[in-house]
Amino acid sequence: MADRYTLRLPALQVNQGDKQIYCFAVDGKKLHDFTAVSRISRNDEKQLQGYQRPEALSHIRAIRRYLESDGAMLPNALVLAFDERVEFVASRPSKDIGYSVPGELLIPVDESLPEEARPAWLVDGQQRSAAIRDADLAEFPVAAVGFIASQEEQRSQFILVNSTKPLPKGLVYELLPETTGQLPRSYARRQLAAKLMVMLNMTDGPFGGRISSPTSPTGNIKDNSVLKMLEHSIYEGALYQYRNAEDGTGDEERMLAHLLSFWTPVASIFEEAWGKPPKESRLTHGVGVQAMGFVMDRLTADVPFDKVNWDKIRTTLRGLEDHVAWTSGTWTFSDGQERRWNSLQNTANDVRLLSSHLRAHVSR
Repeated sequence: MADRYTLRLPALQVNQGDKQIYCFAVDGKKLHDFTAVSRISRNDEKQLQGYQRPEALSHIRAIRRYLESDGAMLPNALVLAFDERVEFVASRPSKDIGYSVPGELLIPVDESLPEEARPAWLVDGQQRSAAIRDADLAEFPVAAVGFIASQEEQRSQFILVNSTKPLPKGLVYELLPETTGQLPRSYARRQLAAKLMVMLNMTDGPFGGRISSPTSPTGNIKDNSVLKMLEHSIYEGALYQYRNAEDGTGDEERMLAHLLSFWTPVASIFEEAWGKPPKESRLTHGVGVQAMGFVMDRLTADVPFDKVNWDKIRTTLRGLEDHVAWTSGTWTFSDGQERRWNSLQNTANDVRLLSSHLRAHVSR
């Protein structure tokens, strides 16, 4: 029978306002007895699960080689999130320092539990903990900081902990919609756009499953291009009308309906171009996605989606057919400039050039 016991670790409770964190040391070889890595995925109902990226095996091997060398040291603390099964028992508090309370952390260990049922999750340090797990060492004590939190709060901490590190942007964008707590301003601004992007990717429609993300790895439309299109529209374009300027929230369902009402005829009218990956089509390329977003903003700004004359929009979009070179031919711009169809790149200048060209051939 698998062992069941309570791991008792000397710890220090640090009170930060109404929050508590726990500083302690633990043998890194025992971490995986009670911790799990919350891998990012989606369940059958397409709900977001977890938040961690996959293990970086080359990084783990490099850390392992270092750990097995003489004088190895890992001074940075691992960050763990606990559920309510973990308990802190205070001992004698300091009379002079109320924010620091010594005691013990009581962590239940049950080796029969599957990984996802363990009482702790690694928020930061999964590569280091994996290297310790694999290293040819009898033990390796590490410093750790823990807190009790919901998974939404864990995602917030995960983003904050990694905000100064090269965290993959795609992972951040997928986590943002279901993250609570204070976020860096740049991320907070993109939170609504990121939520809309996930909704587009999870909904039957032109973007369904097409946007590349950690939980949609077969998608071939770049997430950052869609995000830029959405962000501009939310703050300056057609989707602004559904946004609450005071708190940054928005009527997401109406925004989604507006987007689907525009992009569905785009995908239908330019069916061949929409069906191809970005290397073969400038419509699904970042430059095309952003430029067509500007077209949507020009044609439908300040008009609720259920008041827009979508038949007229379809007619207008068909009028672009003679002026686009999504998959072959040459772009001819108003200044006399000619460019091969695939020479347009996802740069500010080319996005501006193509946007101006398309908007010149549409009218409200």
